[in-house]
Amino acid sequence: MSKAHESYRLEGLSCTNCAAKFVKNIEAIPGVEGVDLNFGAAKLNVAGEVSIEQLEEAGKFDHIKVRPANVRRVQKIPFYKNKAHLPFAIALVLFIAGLILSVNFGEESWYTRAFFVGVIIIGGYALFLEGLSQLFKLNFDMNVLMTIAIIGATLIGEVQEGAMVVLLFAISEALESYAMEKSRNSIQSLIDLSPEVALKQVGSGYEQVAVEDLAIGDIVRILPGKKVPIDGKIIRGNSNVNQSSITGESIPVAKSMHDEVFSGTLNESAQLDIRVTKHSHETKLAKMIHLVEEAQSEKAPTQKFVDKFAKYYTPLIMLISFLVIVVPPMFGGDFKHYLYQGLSVLVVGCPCALVVSTPVAIVTAIGSAARQGILIKGGIHLENAGRIDTIAFDKTGTLTKGEPVVVDRVDLVDLTEEELNIAYSLEQDAGHPLSKAIVNHLNDQEIIELTDYEVVTARGVQAVYRGTIYRIGQSKFFKLNKEDAFEIEKREMPGTTKVLFGTENKIMAIFFIQDTLRDEAIEVIGALNKQGVDTIMLTGDNKVVATAIGNTLKITHVHSELLPEDKLKLIKDYQHQQHHVAMVGDGVNDAPALAQADVGFSMGGAATDTAIETADITFMKDNLSDLPKVIRLSKRTLNIIKQNIGFALGLKLIAILLVIPGWLTLWIAIFADMGATLLVTLNSLRLLKK
Repeated sequence: MSKAHESYRLEGLSCTNCAAKFVKNIEAIPGVEGVDLNFGAAKLNVAGEVSIEQLEEAGKFDHIKVRPANVRRVQKIPFYKNKAHLPFAIALVLFIAGLILSVNFGEESWYTRAFFVGVIIIGGYALFLEGLSQLFKLNFDMNVLMTIAIIGATLIGEVQEGAMVVLLFAISEALESYAMEKSRNSIQSLIDLSPEVALKQVGSGYEQVAVEDLAIGDIVRILPGKKVPIDGKIIRGNSNVNQSSITGESIPVAKSMHDEVFSGTLNESAQLDIRVTKHSHETKLAKMIHLVEEAQSEKAPTQKFVDKFAKYYTPLIMLISFLVIVVPPMFGGDFKHYLYQGLSVLVVGCPCALVVSTPVAIVTAIGSAARQGILIKGGIHLENAGRIDTIAFDKTGTLTKGEPVVVDRVDLVDLTEEELNIAYSLEQDAGHPLSKAIVNHLNDQEIIELTDYEVVTARGVQAVYRGTIYRIGQSKFFKLNKEDAFEIEKREMPGTTKVLFGTENKIMAIFFIQDTLRDEAIEVIGALNKQGVDTIMLTGDNKVVATAIGNTLKITHVHSELLPEDKLKLIKDYQHQQHHVAMVGDGVNDAPALAQADVGFSMGGAATDTAIETADITFMKDNLSDLPKVIRLSKRTLNIIKQNIGFALGLKLIAILLVIPGWLTLWIAIFADMGATLLVTLNSLRLLKK
């Protein structure tokens, strides 16, 4: 028996109607307190006492198999070895035999009819049991429509067509199931990335243990060519690690002491020892899997509309079928002919293709993006990304690398080696990003001993060396006469921040520091501008620097010297002007603006948990060029959903119109239904392409 709350993974869950029925069956089990089924991810959460046997009994109508969520998928049974397909195989043999007999003895022969009736009984008994059960409950689902049509066709003597419908319906169900499994493979491939066992240090040796048994602080050895089993920090060794499973980027990353490694990544070149920093259910990969599953369970606006429409669609089809059977005979039409036509309308009217038209596209698109290192938190965000007309960018860490560098240094005096050592020593422990840039610039200098060291907030750093106060920082940190101040003010370099070094009242050198642009930033902004998307920069940096970077990137509007609340207000202002606004930030200090935007994009998912938690869409490989990719994927998905709905309704409408000249047959009806389902699923699977 399960615990009070348990999660399971499902196999064989093929349609949303079946999912709803499965949930109802589980809710009827004594001891079950609550059920939550994620159709897209094929994941089931149950509150209460229930066994796997009871759950599989509840899903027996659709051959649903259940396993605990932490148990890996067993190897699939080949089609010819699967006992669930035995009735179909027998029915197919009987149907072929019936066709041979019809050639020799004719369709009306007793022998021929017996074989076709055998096909209907053996191939359709499970369908009939479920259909009749739902009919008595007045739940007019797909099984009810098919049951009425097949039994009705048999009773009016169309046994061959009834038998054909049974076989084609089974094939249609198998194709639908295959397509859904294919679209869910992205999640399963993520689950399969992490090894089940790890080499844990025990005493002076190493033992193989289950990954879920590892605790924070344990030492784990990762051999070259093996996957990293859990998140941790390297304590011994250097190696190249392929992080494509997390970031989607296949170029290996050099890792050494104190660097982080993530579960599911591949250690390529040398042995590593790591200290475990996360439990198995808290790893970066586990979070990704959870987010993708949650995203696939969230219904997109289009899906909500289709589901609502489907509720009225099935009763409408039944009404049309009833009118086809009743109205023409009232005006002298042949009752048997129109009964047959009406039964064919029921087969055409199966809502499978319509109901699956949206979820299969959404599930496939989100899974495909996840494999490329792009986490999309739901169908609604995927749809909204395709409607964006304005994109606001944070500057630092988004358009720039967030790693300032000294691009020029102007010495106003001939600096001695000792004075350069003083500047280096002042900045060594300051901790500011600009200080780090100066330290990197002066990296061949020596640290010397300073006294009275002091960091002055928003001004700079000062210390005493041999009785003289030395300072490094902003111009307001120095006591300059007007002439010197004017001379310093004249020295500018567009797009840079100016840092001064000297004594209290004498400037010795000026460092010009710039945060370097991301390599892909110019190309991405250019691509967005070509698409007619307005680009905006929102930054807390000064106006001169912001304007220079904005001009370099050709950003449409630049807003500088902003606090987080100012960014939030600007996003709201653009939304009030009826713009669909996206915000791209680093997920740390841009949280209010990211939350307010129609879609929030966050950079740096592989490095920070904050990025994953804050935004609607996260770029795990910290690459801005993923932004146009998401917009293209969103537009493709929206187009495919529209095409799917068109296929689903269009084929059925054409088939129903064949009633007017009396050309609609059960064969055409089942091919229209199966064809629509097949078209919808295959069309959606196009999203698996990059």
